[in-house]
Amino acid sequence: MTRPVHRVAPATDTPVRQESLRAHNLSLTFRQIVGAPAPISRIELAVATGLTRPTITRIVDELLAGGLIVEAGPARSGNSGRPRVGLSLAPTGPAGLGLDIRVDALSACVVDLTGTVRHLAFAPRPPAAADTLARLADMGRAAMAAAAAEKLTVVGTTLAAPGPVENAGVVRFAPVLGWRDVDAAAALRHALGEVMVDNDAGLAALGELYASAPALRNFVCVSGEFDIGAGIVLEGALLRGARGWSGSLGHVAVTADGPVCACGATGCLQHYAGLQQILAPAAPAAAPAPAVAIDILASSGDRDTLAALDRAGTALGVALSALINIIDVDTVLLGGSYSLLASWLTEGVERELNRRVLTASWAPVSVRPAPLGPDAAVIGAALSAIDRVRQDPNSWLARA
Repeated sequence: MTRPVHRVAPATDTPVRQESLRAHNLSLTFRQIVGAPAPISRIELAVATGLTRPTITRIVDELLAGGLIVEAGPARSGNSGRPRVGLSLAPTGPAGLGLDIRVDALSACVVDLTGTVRHLAFAPRPPAAADTLARLADMGRAAMAAAAAEKLTVVGTTLAAPGPVENAGVVRFAPVLGWRDVDAAAALRHALGEVMVDNDAGLAALGELYASAPALRNFVCVSGEFDIGAGIVLEGALLRGARGWSGSLGHVAVTADGPVCACGATGCLQHYAGLQQILAPAAPAAAPAPAVAIDILASSGDRDTLAALDRAGTALGVALSALINIIDVDTVLLGGSYSLLASWLTEGVERELNRRVLTASWAPVSVRPAPLGPDAAVIGAALSAIDRVRQDPNSWLARA
């Protein structure tokens, strides 16, 4: 006897209320303005969204009144006659705040709705890891004040953390900082309001995506501020993984029996291509700005440093080859501090990619410095905060 099949209605199979429809259409229209390469007219919005012109007029009026867009024109038009008034994102109103922890510094960044950096500040990283969050809170408050002076309201804060992050707040493991299970979001909340925490490598890739789109849609951005991380972008979207922990490239094994890593495994890439490991042969003491010190030594012809850079480029190429054979991207960006050392690392990386990537003979992988370099993570953090308004402007309009 066959068993009856019980059909379950999909979650979307529910009545759409008028208010939900209004919010949906408003978000749809706003995202068209966000994605437009130039000021876009009301008529073009109607065509792109399929909404009627009266509906577009009402939505545009609401966005204008809420301070999310401005009239800036004329819009592009191939037709003769009266120019159409263009619409673009407002340079005032909501803004995102990003915070970042680097080897030698802390940074804070504010971006407006257009993605323009409006504030970028740096401070020395405190020697004591326990003081790091307090210093970041002070920098965040100062950044918010600077934003307010330019008629910007910070609507979200994101911290770029050097390690895997759980529940957008708890840094599970950051050995250089001495952090294990640190609730960084809770520590910053009193000073800055709601704070999201995310991995610095992923945020750096997000920053580079915004800076390079639409030219780049499939790439790996590898950086080595603390642990070596790889932000992976596929089809224009950041790959996060099931728990948001993807991209720990520094703990990919490049030799079977190498030295024991801080993670407990052996032969990790981190031992061969980490900044401190590159610097160690020439300067055993930790340098306050390792990438700068490495570049100075290499430029002066220091043999130990040049040999360490060659080993690092080779090891990076081995690890990246394994990754690219799985995910199939066409570009590697050397980001973070690696962008400062790209002239020393690129040859070794390319050599291994050409040897090991299956498709390299007919589709070579491009290797180049990342445009944003060391600032990518903090800019990406600020962009991730403002992106919530870009995706759902209704939350801003409700408070405006």
